[in-house]
Amino acid sequence: MPGSGKSTIARALSRRLQLALADSDQAIEQRLGCTIRSYFDSHGEAAFRDVEEAVIDELTRGGASQVLATGGGAVLRPINRQRLRERGTVIYLRSSPEQLFKRLRHDTKRPLLQVADPLKRLRALYDERDPLYRECAHFVVDTHGSSLPMLVNRIMMQLDLMPPPAPPPPAP
Repeated sequence: MPGSGKSTIARALSRRLQLALADSDQAIEQRLGCTIRSYFDSHGEAAFRDVEEAVIDELTRGGASQVLATGGGAVLRPINRQRLRERGTVIYLRSSPEQLFKRLRHDTKRPLLQVADPLKRLRALYDERDPLYRECAHFVVDTHGSSLPMLVNRIMMQLDLMPPPAPPPPAP
């Protein structure tokens, strides 16, 4: 969800794991040459999601060699969910709409929240996306009441418990 801490936690995890960091929103803005909000406003959500899909495809080809933070809506397309799940380890940072509203109530950069009732919008987004996040995730981490170091430690413990990835199939 927007505001759940994806970028912040990804930065901390990349340092802890000593892996490169990639952020799909930053990569999208670099490709577009403008902000996501500006592109969203002028071209619409469908055009933005097309660019997002292409960027996620490119970024997930690196597999476990990096930590990737995605935008909250990346899961809306089935192909993105499939690529994320198959090409890496997905962590769903679960936050309630009320928690997110407290963090984002003054945010002006997120196009989906520029509405009369952002809390209502967050609740609708949560209802729509929570099942998609769960479908995609290898594990769920509840962010409520946890500091950044605590969240990173919980994620590291989960990663340590995961079985090693299967080797890729031989080339035909």
